[in-house]
Formats: sequence, structure tokens, C-alpha cells
Amino acid sequence: MPNLALLIFLVVLLTQIVSWVGQTVLQDIAFKIYSKVFLSGLSNQQNKLRKTILEDKSELNKTSSQDEFAKWAKIKRRLDKSLTDLENLNNQLNSSKSGFINKFKTFIWILTSGSKLFLVWWFRKSSIFWLPQGWVPYPIAWLISFPSAPLGSVSSGAWSTICTRVLVSLEEIVKALLAPSVPAGPIPNAPFPSSTQSEKQGAKIEPITIEHEKLD
Repeated sequence: MPNLALLIFLVVLLTQIVSWVGQTVLQDIAFKIYSKVFLSGLSNQQNKLRKTILEDKSELNKTSSQDEFAKWAKIKRRLDKSLTDLENLNNQLNSSKSGFINKFKTFIWILTSGSKLFLVWWFRKSSIFWLPQGWVPYPIAWLISFPSAPLGSVSSGAWSTICTRVLVSLEEIVKALLAPSVPAGPIPNAPFPSSTQSEKQGAKIEPITIEHEKLD
């Protein structure tokens, strides 16, 4: 079944791409797109509130609470209301982001791991392709046909494992090729002994002569 083999390979490839890029990076990109399309009104309102709060804080600092108490109290009430509205708006945006992230994680799981598990289980009795007769020993032939594919064929589970292993190996090879090579350090040379040291080392030890007493 070449179509099934290609389908399983594409699902495994998609799973590895998600692993390479990182699910957190993908969900952040997806949420930015989602917020621009569906949450643009709330984002604009949030920016306006932040600008208003900064202006009110600046004006409040310039107003004396003793000399201009009525004006100061009016600005303070307006500032407090803006801060409350901003907090409620932030909670609403955070709730929307949390709900989106949960749905996005579920979607990614269904698209990758869930699809792979479903294909392996649903086509567990189907043969992806047949091996030449006598090409592999019986234990290996039984293993690659596990759990329910005909003996002598490659099962969907084995094909999924093979595709995953090949892609992981390619990833390791590419990382090894792109990794910066560490230059080898200079080989330290043994210092040559100086002439003085050579003379000292080569000096001969004079034998000790023992004088015998002369006999009369």
C-alpha cells in the first residue's frame, strides 16, 4: 500500500517538524495571528486604556492635592476606573489566550500523535509492503510484522518506527554538520634540556678511592 506508506511517513514527518520547531513557538505564532483577526478590538481598547492611564498619572502628579483638591479627586477617580477597566480587560485577554492554547495543543496532538496512533491501530493487519522471501531471518520478520500484519511484510507500526528513526538520525547528522568545529589546541612540546643541565646530567661520578695503609 504505497499510499498508506506515504501517509504514515507524512504524519511522522509532521510530528518531527513540530518537535524540531517547538510547540511553544508554534502556539505563540498561531496566537498572534488569532489575536489580530479575532481580538483586534480588545487589543486596541487595551492600548487606548494604557495611554489614558499614563496621561492621567502624569496630570495627577502635576496637580496639588491640597490647592486643587476637587480637580485632583476627579483625576484620581478617573484613573482608578481606568485601572479597573484595564485589569478586567487583561483578565479577559489572558482567559482567551489560555483557552486558545488548550485548543491549539489538542489540535496539534490530534494532527500528529493522534493521527499516527490511529493509522497504526486501524491498519495494524495491513501490510505496508512485502519483503523478498528469505531476505531476513524469522525473528526479524516476525518483529517487523508485529502485531497483526502477515508474516514477511512490514506492518504499519514497524513502518512508523522506521520512519521516526530515520528522521531522528537525519536530524543528528545535520546538527553534527552545522555544529561549529572546535579548533584543536597546540600540542605542547617537551622542553629541551639546556646545555648546563646536560652537562650536569652527563657529569661522571668519580669513584671513591680508598687508600690502604702501607705495611712496614
